[in-house]
Formats: sequence, structure tokens, C-alpha cells
Amino acid sequence: MKKILGSSRAAIATTLFCLLLLWFHTMSLSMSSISRINNIIAATSSPTDTFNNNQETRVQIRTVASQQNHQLLPHGVLPMSYQFSCNRTYLRYDLCTIDGLTVLDPTTSTFFTMDPTSPVHVEKIRPYPRKYEDYIMGQIKELNLVSGPSSPQCTIRHESPAIVFSAGGYTGNLFHAFNDGLIPLFITASSFYPDGDFIIVVSEFHDWWQSKYAEILKVLSKHPIVALEKDNATHCFPSATLGLIAHGFMTIDPTLIPTSKTLMHFRDLLEKAYTQNPILPSPPLDPKPERRPRLVLTCRGNDVSSRRILNQDEVIQVMKEIGFDVIVFQPNRYTSLSEAYAMLNSSHVMVGVHGAALTHALFLRPRSVFMQVVPIGTEWAADAFYGRIAKGLNVNYLEYKIRVEESSLMEKYGKDNVLLKDPSAVQKKGWPTEIMDIYLKQQNVKLDLVRFRKSLKSAYLMAKKFMHKER
Repeated sequence: MKKILGSSRAAIATTLFCLLLLWFHTMSLSMSSISRINNIIAATSSPTDTFNNNQETRVQIRTVASQQNHQLLPHGVLPMSYQFSCNRTYLRYDLCTIDGLTVLDPTTSTFFTMDPTSPVHVEKIRPYPRKYEDYIMGQIKELNLVSGPSSPQCTIRHESPAIVFSAGGYTGNLFHAFNDGLIPLFITASSFYPDGDFIIVVSEFHDWWQSKYAEILKVLSKHPIVALEKDNATHCFPSATLGLIAHGFMTIDPTLIPTSKTLMHFRDLLEKAYTQNPILPSPPLDPKPERRPRLVLTCRGNDVSSRRILNQDEVIQVMKEIGFDVIVFQPNRYTSLSEAYAMLNSSHVMVGVHGAALTHALFLRPRSVFMQVVPIGTEWAADAFYGRIAKGLNVNYLEYKIRVEESSLMEKYGKDNVLLKDPSAVQKKGWPTEIMDIYLKQQNVKLDLVRFRKSLKSAYLMAKKFMHKER
């Protein structure tokens, strides 16, 4: 009997000793894990290694029901195991999703998830939808995703998920702000969070960016923006999506969105953003505006040396002779989008030379008229960038493709140069910077007034028909 009792006591003592060792090991691991994770992040900074990881993973778009049922864990409760996944198979963007509680440490641009049963795992992402351009992607800040046995403590707890992206890159350009930012953000939100309940988390945040697009951002999300570079508090989110989905230049493909959104739905969002506190347009120039269509001539500023209309005064005179009230619109980076929306939303025709300012065509009403003047060598970009806006918004679209004689390049290169006679042959091997700069940065236009008048008359007839339907 004594032997049995002795054996039992020895077994109990051994068990207690093992539990003590396990507790000590766990505490040591917890104290050192964050430091080790930071070392791993620093040691795995190669974008090539990141690109090669998880090539076969697929991102599953969460359903509305699952989003509504997804609850934030009570304070102090940590999940036993949550995973993230990254899809790197797309041409334009990478996309990572965290399907459980995550802690953001903005000081290290790191999203942590807890998984005490697995070794530390790190992924990286540059959340900007232009990954086919090595030059600009090299300037986009990398964000980290870390799965490990511990994470920082929460300072701020959110009950809504996060969409995380960069406002760096080409965002200072109006076209890129919409094409690479706002439209992809709309697509991503419509795909993952169609109820609109999400928090915008921005890397490479700029005050001017938030100010310029404030009305749109407020309609997209009711929550305050979290700016990584301006914050040092840790944030907890119930889930997160890192990266933005892009369907192509100025395009929304409804077949790729569970809610079947289109560019027209994005235009509805713009209307909501800019009509909550509407700015009245300037009074019409004609005492009887119903008889004279209102034409906005979008032109480039005096600080821009290319793609300007060299005979602009004569062009305006022809427009007036045909029967238009003409407003000259010369936007710059400080132009109020609210005022631009009010002007274009009340107009019947918009005309301009190919360039970022034509992004304002998003403000045109369906069935209004949009005419793009297409310089030599920009045909594909004209259609891909702005022709798609017209098609997506059901706007009457006209292209005025200039001839060699109307291009300032003729004086420099001669009318028989292949650059002017066959731009498509020059661009067969791509759109290298040295070629792009010739067509976009060296070229101005002097419009043939006789030929251009014919195009303006077609625009006038369309505008009158549109005005008739307005009544």
C-alpha cells in the first residue's frame, strides 16, 4: 500500500513539474515573441520572396450574411487561431484578407493575428493596384502581416472591418486618384462590404488627399479614416482586407462583383457626395439658356506646356457661332471637385484634349455629350482611359482625332516621320517612357477649324436632343 501511495505521489509531482516548465516556457515565449517577429519582418523584406509565397492561394469573397454575423470578440478574449491569405495571381493588384481579429501596429505598419499553435509566419503587401509597373510599385510602402503566438495589446477597438490601401504612387494626378484609388476602393467595398460598414485605413496618407476627396470618402465610409503615418495607437479590427481590386482603366465589371455594381453606380455615389451641400453653378451666359446648350471647354493651364489648343480663341469663337454657351474650365490640383461637379452636372457638352482633366467627365449626366480631342499617338489611351467613362455612363461620345497637320510634332519631326505617319508601329513593342514623352509631353494641337466645326455641329445636335429630354 505504501509503495502504491509513493508511486502516486511521484507521478503527481512529475506532472506538476512538467506543467510548471510549460508555464515558464509559455511566459518566456510571450515576452520575446514580438521582438522575434520584428526580426523576422526585417529579415524577409525581399519583394521577390513575398511574390513567390502563396501563389496558389485564393481569396474568397465573404457573403453579406457572414459579414453581418461576424462579431468582435469580447474585451480581453483572444482567438485561438486565425489565418490570413494572400492572392498574388492578378495582373494589377495583390489582395490579402484577414478573416479574424487583427491588431494593427501603425508604427511598424504591421497587422498581427494570433496563432499559438504555429510558428511565426510573415507576408508583405504593397496595397496599390498597379503592380505591373515596377518603377511606381518600388515607391509604395510595404505593409506586414504576421501570424504568431502573440500580438500587441489593443489601444482602440473597432467593431467594423478595415480596407487598407496606399494613397501614394501617382495619386497626385486626378486620373490616377480615381483610376488607382477611388474606383478600386468602390469595387473592393462593393465586393466585401456591400453594407458600407467598413473603416478606411490609409498608408502614405496626405492631408491634401483627404481634403480634396473628403465628400467621396465620407459617402464611402461613415467612420473616421485611420492614417498609418499619423497614428501611434494600436487598433483592433474584427477582420481586414489589404489591397484594392481593379478591373482595368476606368472600368467596373459587374460580372466580377457579387452585387453587380457598374460605373453608373459609382456615378450615383458621386451624385450623393456632391449634392448633399450643393454649390449652385454660375448663371448661364445666355438670357434663354434652354435654347443654347452649355459647353464646358476643358483646357490645360498656363503652367502646362503640352497638349494645349494653340488656336483656342478661334475655337471658342466657332463654338459660339454654332450656338453654344461656352465656359472655359482650367482645373488644377487645387480645384474644388464640388464646384467642378456643379458645373459639369448642369452642362450639356464637355470638350477637351486628352489628359487627366478629362477625368471630370465622370461628373457628366447620362445622355449628355463628351468630345475628346485625340492627339497623334494617344489613340489607345484615349479610348482606354476616357472612352470607357463615356460608355460606362451612357454618355454620347465623340472623338476628334487630329491629323498630322494639326500636330506641333510635324514641325520638329517632319510630316513623313514614322512617329506621325504610323504611331501604332512605333508602339508595337510597348509604351516606353521615351516614346510616351514625345506624344504626351512634346505635342500641342492647332485644330483645323473647318473640320472641327463639323464635329461641333454633331455635338450640338446631340446636346439639343438631350435638352429636349430634360424638359
